[in-house]
Amino acid sequence: MTYTTQSKYTVFNVHQECELLPFIEKVLNGMSHNKAKAILTNGGVMVDKHIETQHNFLLKPGMVVEISKRKPGIMLHNKFVKIIYEDRDIIVIDKSPGILSAPAPHQLYNVKTILDSYLKASHQKCTSHVVHRLDRDTSGIMVYAKNMNIEQVLEHSWKDIVIDRRYIALVEGKMEQQNGSIESWLKEDERFITYSSPFDNGGKYALTHFRTVKSNERYSLVELRLETGRENQIRVHMQDIGHPICGDIKYGNNNDEQKRMYLHAFRLVLHHPRTNELLRFETPYPKEFMQTYNGKK
Repeated sequence: MTYTTQSKYTVFNVHQECELLPFIEKVLNGMSHNKAKAILTNGGVMVDKHIETQHNFLLKPGMVVEISKRKPGIMLHNKFVKIIYEDRDIIVIDKSPGILSAPAPHQLYNVKTILDSYLKASHQKCTSHVVHRLDRDTSGIMVYAKNMNIEQVLEHSWKDIVIDRRYIALVEGKMEQQNGSIESWLKEDERFITYSSPFDNGGKYALTHFRTVKSNERYSLVELRLETGRENQIRVHMQDIGHPICGDIKYGNNNDEQKRMYLHAFRLVLHHPRTNELLRFETPYPKEFMQTYNGKK
């Protein structure tokens, strides 16, 4: 293995196929297993210029691995929030279902309060700033700003900064179309229920693209890409085409027996709001999605 040093990373060339974590342990001779895991989990490793956090990611000859020289600091241990990347401007997390992403009346415990406690414990003189949201029961990748200036950049230039944002959903029934798009106008009523109309009803225009990954007679696994980012957009659009998301009580089957809503934001690709560096984050599909699809509870 050969390596060179740069200002922030040590660069290694991959010469034979192996998994990422054992590779790190080998090239960083003498580093403990736990420290190697911490660097990887905290977003300190890039593979071919993409941040990679999966321990078992398969490296192939010709790939380039860059490992941060920065020592991992205090790690966040929380069942609802996993930090997958952090720098002085942003924190990228993998959110579990069952928690709000932002403060709400009578809901003191949320992702922001968790991150703020972590930032205080790690002696960082900042707080987290909400840039976008996921529903309480939706899991997946989110980005938070660490100062007001970055929050403003992300909010005002979100459409230009975010290159790709995708979700995976387990929906009811067999999807007949392999690919397609759903468009409508969405409007919320006084009961906070979002309604969809194929015509302009004074609501907000919404466009969702979908790709069927696999399907059987009972379920379909569907990837969804948002062209617009309206509240409840995916949930309402899947209801529109007769394939509501499993576990979605509000816009799906009221008799659903699932323990969670099967919607997960698995990919986020964006330009860094300060450096313009292209950052790509991706998580595996949640294992319970495939377990339910295959009839295993």
